[in-house]
Amino acid sequence: MTVPAQPELAFEPEAQPPAPVAAAADALAALRAEVARVFGIGELRPFQEEAIRANLAGRDLLLVLPTGGGKSLCFQAPALVRRGLTLVVSPLIALMKDQVDGLCENGVAAAMLTSAQETDERRAVHAALERGDLRLLYVSPERLAVDGFVERLVALGLAAIAIDEAHCISHWGHDFRPEYRQLGRLRARAPGIPLHAYTATADERVRADILSELGLVDPLVLVAPCDRPNLVYRVQPRRELSKQLREVLERHRGEAGIVYCISRKEVERVDAELRAAGFASVAYHAGLTADRRKRAQDDFANERVDIVVATVAFGMGIDRTDVRFVVHAALPKGLEQYSQETGRAGRDGLAAECVLFHSGADYFSWKTLMERSHEEARAAGDEPDATALERSLDRLGEMRNFTTRFVCRHKQLVEHFGQAWTTPGGCEACDVCLGEIALAPDSTILAQKILSAVVRCQQRYGAAHVTDVLRGAETEAMRRTGHDQLSTYGLLRANTVAEVRAWIDQLVGQDLLRISGDQYPILVVSPTGSEVLKRQREVVLYALPVARPKRTRGATRSGPLDGASDAASGGASDAAASSADPALFDRLRALRRALARERGVPPYLIFNDRTLEQMATSKPRTVEEFRAVKGVGDKKAADLGPAFLACIAGEG
Repeated sequence: MTVPAQPELAFEPEAQPPAPVAAAADALAALRAEVARVFGIGELRPFQEEAIRANLAGRDLLLVLPTGGGKSLCFQAPALVRRGLTLVVSPLIALMKDQVDGLCENGVAAAMLTSAQETDERRAVHAALERGDLRLLYVSPERLAVDGFVERLVALGLAAIAIDEAHCISHWGHDFRPEYRQLGRLRARAPGIPLHAYTATADERVRADILSELGLVDPLVLVAPCDRPNLVYRVQPRRELSKQLREVLERHRGEAGIVYCISRKEVERVDAELRAAGFASVAYHAGLTADRRKRAQDDFANERVDIVVATVAFGMGIDRTDVRFVVHAALPKGLEQYSQETGRAGRDGLAAECVLFHSGADYFSWKTLMERSHEEARAAGDEPDATALERSLDRLGEMRNFTTRFVCRHKQLVEHFGQAWTTPGGCEACDVCLGEIALAPDSTILAQKILSAVVRCQQRYGAAHVTDVLRGAETEAMRRTGHDQLSTYGLLRANTVAEVRAWIDQLVGQDLLRISGDQYPILVVSPTGSEVLKRQREVVLYALPVARPKRTRGATRSGPLDGASDAASGGASDAAASSADPALFDRLRALRRALARERGVPPYLIFNDRTLEQMATSKPRTVEEFRAVKGVGDKKAADLGPAFLACIAGEG
């Protein structure tokens, strides 16, 4: 393993500055210069700067920063200017490898220690540690359990510990990992070493759990605004999934995307349909062999395929920055999962589309799976946590309500995570605010018809049966139950099954109808639903979403996030992005793929799409002009500049 040479130290904690304030200012100035030199990032966002100040000061820290907001830069940048080693704890080998490769591409001395490495490679890393050559070392939580490992790093000059994906330590979180619990012993094993926790999603309960479990002392807690303004959210009832899915993919033909399915069987079916329709897709789920999963990941990261069809097993550690769409083919398990999974789109700050297709059956599919898992654990002799099941079902209910409440999607997500929505008017980046959802005419009368049908069926039947009654279905079930004689029979004959089911789902989401029963769910009218029947309450219902044309890149209500793709940032204005030479942009992408193959790294580690768009807009002709493009550091300018300048000049 070759470790890049270290730059001269710009900041040494043991030096005696004339004044603490001046020393802090000097350290931050030195760090800014290094970030510009190494990563080509000229400015830090406010939350990044606050986190980095705390990091340099040796203070414990918890930072919650949304995906694409530059979280990793907050522990990578201080390592450039601080004497000693920064230890980074990360849950997945793929995540570690991605960040280490990216750092090495930028000339930063970084390495990882994993069980997947060959003996010679691990030996080389240990030798680099002994020589003091490394700035950052990435490890898994399991490696920290090895006797003497942490103590050895302390003896070798450990300066700080960064815990990435810190929400994994919390029982309250959506991605709890038992191995993260042992990180609570780090304080005793590395006394005096500052601990820094980083995550993209953590509500107040999860944040409290992280602080408690890690034993953070007088920490700075920073919670950045969680909104992702470059993401366009759309939620639609699932009718003909294959057709609906192809409509989304056609809007993004040739672009990268992820399609999440609820089961392995569905993954295989959807992937086969997409490949048959001419899309470059690959399947990914936990039932595949490790080799097939790794190959699927590599094919997607290296742009050999555009689309991954996956269960939720896919995602963490996938930092491809140019994901232009994320589709959920069924209801996710909770808003935390939904936020994290949709957050994999638009990491470069450019506009991306997030579409959720759902039906009432999804809720019960997840509920059944959760309860079955709980019972299987009990049957195996374990004592499952009943409150954990209750929390999971609560999160699932919140997710269902998100789909049936026709309120600005961005506003709902922001408020779910305990933050205030301060944007006046609409977000201009969701189906509700874009006017893609129309009011159903005579909503209150429509609701009364549906609620009345439930009552006439004696509140003993499910949504499918009630829908058949309202639509006047001529079935054996109608004749057998005598429900073809009800006064509500055929009241909505002119409407489709999809429309009636969508309205029932909306009534459930507004707590006008409730679902009772487990094995055979039935509809019952709630107290507020009774008020509607008595004409004491008005109702607003929405028609099925109207199809809209594809939104153009950058057409969101605010610009890109600085620090996109964590350590690598774009920063071109939306206007600049839209004026990029499309033919040149395509040539630059082709060059990026070729160079990535030569170097054995994913293309996005060469440059992200936003940096390429700036090149295709400004068309630099000299090394100095090329170096001025955001996202181009010194090492990349020297290594890659000649090839990209030749391509821009039309010689490539």
